[in-house]
Amino acid sequence: MSLVISKLERTVVDPKPKRWSAAQFERLLKLDFFRGQRMELTRGVIRRSHPGPRQDAEWKWTRKEYYRLWELGLIPDRRVQLIDGEIYLMLPQNPPHASAISLVQQTLTSIFGKGYTARVQLPLDLGLRSEPEPDVAMVRGGPRDFTQHHPKGAVLVVEVADATLAFDRKKKGLTYAQGGIADYWIVNLSDGCLEVYREPTRKGYKSRNVLEPDDVVIPLHLPSVKLKVSELIP
Repeated sequence: MSLVISKLERTVVDPKPKRWSAAQFERLLKLDFFRGQRMELTRGVIRRSHPGPRQDAEWKWTRKEYYRLWELGLIPDRRVQLIDGEIYLMLPQNPPHASAISLVQQTLTSIFGKGYTARVQLPLDLGLRSEPEPDVAMVRGGPRDFTQHHPKGAVLVVEVADATLAFDRKKKGLTYAQGGIADYWIVNLSDGCLEVYREPTRKGYKSRNVLEPDDVVIPLHLPSVKLKVSELIP
């Protein structure tokens, strides 16, 4: 199905990466966060002074460092996510966005049934440098199965997007593909449609399909279930 043209004028506001103050940077240096590497702070971005041929110039945080930063009070007291080594400050939710999350959670819980949990804006462990918090992730097991660790994957991940559509398509899409998420959906509120991404690779998803409200989507993990797209859109 061809790409849907936006029905409404969209204001694009991607989540912003965290920027560091000089005082925070000095504190990190004293704590030897960078393990003796020469670092510099440029417009709030921490970079290697002399990156090697296979190193990123910008410092990439690991999940372990991410939690250490939180313990030290260096992460803002608001919702954040670690995506590909970068800490992103997430945006507030408008009513349609919040309603769509509730619809997705309710609908998927009913069709997946016992043995699965709909985790709403909770972390997924997708490797050394990524711990995103998708709007809804369907995982095997119950809440008590994750008291000591976050799930390392999901049978289905759903993001609800309006202003952050480009971010969810590109940055998050790449993260989910590289994390092995086989079925990734975006409830596109701006265009009133559902975007379905499958066949993950290290460079992103090979398959993309755009479905209208009257269309039917079949979860990859539940091939016998036909779900009307309109059930997911407020």
